[in-house]
Amino acid sequence: MKDRRMAGDTHYRALHAARVSLALAVMLLMAFPIYWLLVSSLKTGTEMRMAIPTFWPERFAWENYAEAFRVIPYARFFANTLIMAAGSILLQLNVALMAAYAFAKGRFWGRDLMFFLVLAALIVPEQITFVPTYVMMSKLGWLDTFWALIVPHGASAFGIFLLRQSFKSLNNDVLEAARVDGAGRFAILYRMLLPMAMPTVVTLGILIFISSWNSYFWPLIMTNTDDMRVLTVGIAMLRDSIAGNEAMYFNVIMASSVMAILPIIIIFTAMQKHIVAAMANSTFK
Repeated sequence: MKDRRMAGDTHYRALHAARVSLALAVMLLMAFPIYWLLVSSLKTGTEMRMAIPTFWPERFAWENYAEAFRVIPYARFFANTLIMAAGSILLQLNVALMAAYAFAKGRFWGRDLMFFLVLAALIVPEQITFVPTYVMMSKLGWLDTFWALIVPHGASAFGIFLLRQSFKSLNNDVLEAARVDGAGRFAILYRMLLPMAMPTVVTLGILIFISSWNSYFWPLIMTNTDDMRVLTVGIAMLRDSIAGNEAMYFNVIMASSVMAILPIIIIFTAMQKHIVAAMANSTFK
């Protein structure tokens, strides 16, 4: 019996060690590109062109970050991206809140069918609706404006689904009591449901921010002047402007990319517990 127990303990320790080793390998595989991006952004042009790559800078070339502001209007691109992300968050959250409230607590004919159609929008690629939306923006005279960057993404099927699932889990008795006290629909939504579903709302805001910040295809098509370019398009312009000499300026491109992803990393790291909690409550009901 003792030998069997010892064999079982040995097997458990070996299995645990294998799991830890696999987890570490996956973590290193995922983290290495970020590490290489950061390290490369601090290398000199000469070190970047070395035949044998170095895994640590010989000298920290902080001037690469200043160079990024010199070669392209980086501050302008950063401000445009921030405005686009803030506008998208404000518009998408309000649309999702009102739609989710209707689907979760409303009683009207065809509610479930309409919600199914909203979910069906999740499988439609953005490129499918690009042409009609582009024509619409052109007819409205919104090309190369923030309206074209923000308004077409004002409704998010995933956001409506996420908030609807959160609202479905809330007790209706509280809402009925509020109605008896004379509260209207907007008062119930913004004064009662919104605070109770705040973790999900915060999570959705973070996801909208990340999606807007990383958006490339839509801003590329909808803007045609430097005054309206965003970071993703601006960094691509930086790469294209030095076509043929990438090896000489890879450090500057890396520095630009580090500054672009830094806000996402900070926000996601600070708010990841809200994302986990919201996803745990988003099961289909």
